[in-house]
Amino acid sequence: MRTGEPLPAVGDVLADLATGLWRYDAAAGLVTLDAEAARLVGLPARATTLSQAGMRARFHPVDWNEVDGVVQLALAEGTIAEVRMRIMDGHGRVVRTVRSRSKPSIDPRTGEYELVGTLQEVTDPSPYAARSPITGDWRRSREAFLLDAGRALAEARSTQEVLRVAAGLAMPGFSPDGLAVFGADGDRLIVIGHHGHKAGDEEPFTQMSLDTDYPAAEVVRTGRAVYLSSPEEYRARYPVSWPLAAHFGRRSWAFLPLTVAGRTMGAWMAAFKYPVTFAPDERSVLTTVARMLAQALTRAGAAETERELTDGLQRSMLPTLGPAIPGMTVAARYVPTGGGLQVGGDWYDMIQLPGGTSRTESGGGRFALTIGDVQGHDVRAAGLMGQLRIALHAYASEGHRPDAVLSRASRFLHGMTYGEDGADLRFATCLYVEVDPATGTLEIARAGHPDPAIRTTDRTVLMRPTAGGLPLGIDPDADYPTTRLVLEPGETMLLCTDGLIETGGHDLDTGWRRIRRILEEHDGDMEELADALVQAVHGPCSHHATGPLTDRREDDIAVVLLCRGGYGSSCTTVAGGRHVVRRTMLTVAQAEPERVAVVRQQVRELLHDWSCEDQVNSAVLLVSEVLTNVLVHTDTDALLVAEVLSDADGLDSVDGRGGRLVRVEVTDGGDDLPHKRDPGELASSGRGLVLIELLADAWGVDPQGEGKSTWFELHEEPAKEDVEAQDPSLR
Repeated sequence: MRTGEPLPAVGDVLADLATGLWRYDAAAGLVTLDAEAARLVGLPARATTLSQAGMRARFHPVDWNEVDGVVQLALAEGTIAEVRMRIMDGHGRVVRTVRSRSKPSIDPRTGEYELVGTLQEVTDPSPYAARSPITGDWRRSREAFLLDAGRALAEARSTQEVLRVAAGLAMPGFSPDGLAVFGADGDRLIVIGHHGHKAGDEEPFTQMSLDTDYPAAEVVRTGRAVYLSSPEEYRARYPVSWPLAAHFGRRSWAFLPLTVAGRTMGAWMAAFKYPVTFAPDERSVLTTVARMLAQALTRAGAAETERELTDGLQRSMLPTLGPAIPGMTVAARYVPTGGGLQVGGDWYDMIQLPGGTSRTESGGGRFALTIGDVQGHDVRAAGLMGQLRIALHAYASEGHRPDAVLSRASRFLHGMTYGEDGADLRFATCLYVEVDPATGTLEIARAGHPDPAIRTTDRTVLMRPTAGGLPLGIDPDADYPTTRLVLEPGETMLLCTDGLIETGGHDLDTGWRRIRRILEEHDGDMEELADALVQAVHGPCSHHATGPLTDRREDDIAVVLLCRGGYGSSCTTVAGGRHVVRRTMLTVAQAEPERVAVVRQQVRELLHDWSCEDQVNSAVLLVSEVLTNVLVHTDTDALLVAEVLSDADGLDSVDGRGGRLVRVEVTDGGDDLPHKRDPGELASSGRGLVLIELLADAWGVDPQGEGKSTWFELHEEPAKEDVEAQDPSLR
């Protein structure tokens, strides 16, 4: 070249040096070759693009199997990937040996790697050339393979997964095409699994005596590996069993012991379609893989045995919902934790109660629903849960009230878990609901458990605060007050353990919001709703209460749904052509003035979709005034019933107003009727009826046989923005 002349094209220079260029795109699975590279791999000397399979067909299979390990090692170390490979013709003969040097890089968008490299012909005829990459010799390539193999086998959870991983291992420089794993059952050889063979091929080797002249049987007997480099060697050493192996067409075999803690538990066979000399390095790799395989199979076998034990224990403990209840629909789910033995302390139950009691008008047909959570996620918790369930069944069947059932259960659990030093103390949360199907009456006692939720017929979801006591087992003398609710026709009650609420990083508040959204939006039947609630936490699954989930989860889950009169049935019609859209009922005792705040929150939830926020605030204020009046001026408890009513025809002929209204009625046992007073500017009381008259659309005080009821109504008004939209002059 003369000084100042431009440099020749890179491709021309490489072609003059008999060096080809190639590029491999792993995402597309395509290899692009220039003319020289195409010539070197035995194709016409012109630029071409091949699929991965087409490119692989040009090389010796032993050499090709090493490429991925070399590339992965170069990626990890940031070096050049260099390997020597033999080019084969269409008749399986080696025509030349080439050296490939490439720089791998990762595509950040796909995560796949791509290679750009060169190809040159070399004259080194060494049979080990393919195993001697310049950037990493045989030992370095072997170490990279063993690291990947160990990681993959460690992650396998079952025997079948272990066998699939073993079948997919691409050993550096040589890979078996047939695998079999043998075990010992007494004095018999059994086939645990195989790969690279047809179904039924294992029959002659199943239940074979360990004294048989067969390499795997000898390995199990002696604990020493057997290497057979050729069919002739196999036939000479094992003439009796050779006919069983001859028809598979293999050329070399390695039988290695599967040893754990000094005990040979079986044998691993690796068979090859081409001759293998089993050099020391090759034997070292096979021996190491056999040790890892033995450990993986031992772990998988222990896990499978544990799962079988878990499934049996879980099936024996899961309850049944019993016969259908006229007028009621019940659905339930139990999902165990993914840790340990997959059993825990969560449970639910349905208990048939004795008939003939005077506590309800219907007598027979009553039943109880219980749901709870024993502290812990281990076999101890599961055992205590089973014993506690039996105790609850016994106390309920004796006819005790809900508060007495929980009091006795608390004493029982305290006695079961409280040791001399108190170190073994365990507690349990529980919600006990006695149900009268005829009236929808619910008698609820709660021991440290989450409150129930009610979905009304218009899909409004209300948390129902209930009186409660300490979790069971903490205080043997604890009391558990009861709360009475009425489940209206078409309403659905949800009971659940905290696993449904708090799983996935949620706290009590955000977890309830997630559950509320599912209840409000779901259109299916009760079984579908139960599945949807579980899926909201763990994703799609088809497992019901009798089928365990085996993937990892944070806590047990128990869910019970109770619907009265059919899921989503119509509302109750009342006087004036209106019907009840939703209703809430609470009792405020003289000794519980703090429940006034609970009532205020319930009213806000009842009016969650009210168009006028000012009216919601007015309703909350008036409820507080009426309840406080009862607590201050009488010595009786107050019963509040709040209802949202709607005109089905769109216009109420009685008052000439359509839409919805909220009616609140507070009943007490006092005989004195309230009267309106002029409190004056500085008075601290006496404004209750003044506020009712000012804010309510209608109100009144109705004497009853014993006591009185004070009520008020508010007709829903349009939101301010709606009014302004209709009359722009008001803006």
